[in-house]
Amino acid sequence: MQYFEWHLPADGAHWDRLKERAQEVKDMGVDAVWLPPPTKADHPSNQGYAVYDVYDLGEFDQKGEVRTKYGTRKQLEAAIAACKEADLLVYIDLVMNHKAGGDDTETFQVIEVDPNDREKEISEPFDIEGYTQFKFPGRKKKYSDFEWNFTHFVGVDYDAKEDRTGVFKIVGEDKDWSDNVDDEHGNFDYLMYSDIDYDHPEVKEEMIEWGKWITDTLDVDGFRLDAVKHIDSKFVAEFIEAVKEHAERDIYFFGEFWNPEIEANEGFLKDVEFDIDLFDVKLHYNLFEAANEKENYDLTQVFEGTLVEENPWNTVTFVDNHDTQPGESLESFVADWFKQSAYALILLRRDGYPCVFYGDYYGIDGNYDKEGMAAAIDPLLHARHKRALGKQEDYFDHPDTIGWVRFGEEAVEGSGCAVIISNGLEEGFKKMYVGEAHSGEEWVDFTETRSDTVTIDDEGFGEFHVDSQSVSVYALPDE
Repeated sequence: MQYFEWHLPADGAHWDRLKERAQEVKDMGVDAVWLPPPTKADHPSNQGYAVYDVYDLGEFDQKGEVRTKYGTRKQLEAAIAACKEADLLVYIDLVMNHKAGGDDTETFQVIEVDPNDREKEISEPFDIEGYTQFKFPGRKKKYSDFEWNFTHFVGVDYDAKEDRTGVFKIVGEDKDWSDNVDDEHGNFDYLMYSDIDYDHPEVKEEMIEWGKWITDTLDVDGFRLDAVKHIDSKFVAEFIEAVKEHAERDIYFFGEFWNPEIEANEGFLKDVEFDIDLFDVKLHYNLFEAANEKENYDLTQVFEGTLVEENPWNTVTFVDNHDTQPGESLESFVADWFKQSAYALILLRRDGYPCVFYGDYYGIDGNYDKEGMAAAIDPLLHARHKRALGKQEDYFDHPDTIGWVRFGEEAVEGSGCAVIISNGLEEGFKKMYVGEAHSGEEWVDFTETRSDTVTIDDEGFGEFHVDSQSVSVYALPDE
């Protein structure tokens, strides 16, 4: 579960809420929680992606508070301990692309570039004042004495001298955008704030040492790497290798490479030697499109061009997240009518590592004040752990109604299920083979959308029905 959404209260109590709910989350059927960035941001209300000091986990009086938006380091460590007690794996978000909230300005030369084509220079070199000095006075050199200045960055977006914004590439010896990034906008090295220069040897050394430090400091099982399409892929590979070699336990890495094109994702995976999993952005957009087009969408194409179809062992599947929720930078929120079907498509299938979004389950705060859909997701989580096991056979043979079967595992009594999804305007049905071992069994719909039961015949077939624009999950009922 992605255990946060964008509009959580900035009350410093999120780590406490996780501590209190850890066992409840495990009992829901969740095996791991992905936590938001625990590092100090430029303001106590910031979600953590405007990162200021990576060594401050809510321990030092900096940027207006000791705590982060989510709490103090002590509260974080207590929440992680509660997760461990509940047998939950813990992954935390690492923001390594940029730094924000510099302590002071300094003067240096830049060249302004076209925001839509960063390879196109639109000025001669000129001086600006940028907030690129990071001295972390509140931490007083504890954990690291490294201080940042403009030579450690490759670009900024604000000139304090003229009080104007733009995309400014810093001028310096051998300083340029990295070649090993996504090619959107000509070169997508620069994203926001003060963009870190991973061609700088001091920077690489400092960030790798920090990776080792946070691995030693927090008892976590893995890291989600933010904005990896903007970071030199060679450094990402070097960082992963160094942290894994240093750790005395298995460390899992997954990354946000926000590009739906399969070729770009596969190229990045090759660059980092498949040592990281990626979110399936294309699948998210397919689900979003399916929800918007309703009965006009061909459900047989829902996995077309997706990462989970091509590289299932390196894929994290998801329906929505903090960036796609209403009002956010990548808003593409899957409509409620299709949300349960979308979660069935990630939770009940063989491939991919599915992630449930906090905002979908518990709801979204702030101006949107959206209620959660726990009642729709809970039966799918239950079915995943108890029934959706074993080999899989697809029935993707009709544009309005698709289905699949999981045949179960001998070692898990009662396992096996049949899933059927419709986006049509009328009820759908499919005759599907679930195995002769299930002959004579009476299967029920775990979603409780339909009250009818299905009797598996002597040949192992059942005729499964689904309501219009709905999903049903048939299996043996719980005892």
